[in-house]
Amino acid sequence: MAYDKFTVLKSTAVPMPIENVDTDQIIPARFLKATERKGFGDNLFRDWRYNADESPKRDFVLNNPIYSGKILVGGRNFGSGSSREHAAWAIYDYGFRCVVSSFFADIFKNNSLNIGILPVQVSPEFLDKLFKAIEADPKTEIEVSLPDQTITLVATGESESFFINGYKKNNMMNGYDDIDYLQSLKNDIKSYASSSVY
Repeated sequence: MAYDKFTVLKSTAVPMPIENVDTDQIIPARFLKATERKGFGDNLFRDWRYNADESPKRDFVLNNPIYSGKILVGGRNFGSGSSREHAAWAIYDYGFRCVVSSFFADIFKNNSLNIGILPVQVSPEFLDKLFKAIEADPKTEIEVSLPDQTITLVATGESESFFINGYKKNNMMNGYDDIDYLQSLKNDIKSYASSSVY
């Protein structure tokens, strides 16, 4: 199995109301040498999280202990820039399982879906509600239901639906990457091949 199955996630969230967050900010180019997905979380938003002397920047949200959770709420146009898969790897390795924004760069969105991060695209109005709710109470819980394709502010019940490709939805609910999906069809493929007349 490529990654954990995703069905319903209820969690607090980390707010990052910054627009046009690109992949070089998510994971700087100098950390792209590794070929495995492990260890990238240590360098997620590295230049925003740490000073030159490696001390944490106190004003950056990931260094603020009042915010935690498996959901990252970002500003519009999240994941723009280069097509590096490592950006999604870093977010997953840090512990996030869902990123919410009002707009995602397509390549980042697909890279995320391929490794088990659910990108939830909401309206600008709903995104603003999320930011305001988290600002008012950092313990605000958000529920993301992949089967129902909804995202809900638990305290108020305010909800919005989101779109996901059916193939990707099925894969995420089963914890499959593309190869896992093909392997899940192995018996069907063998059966079809043995019954076919050439």
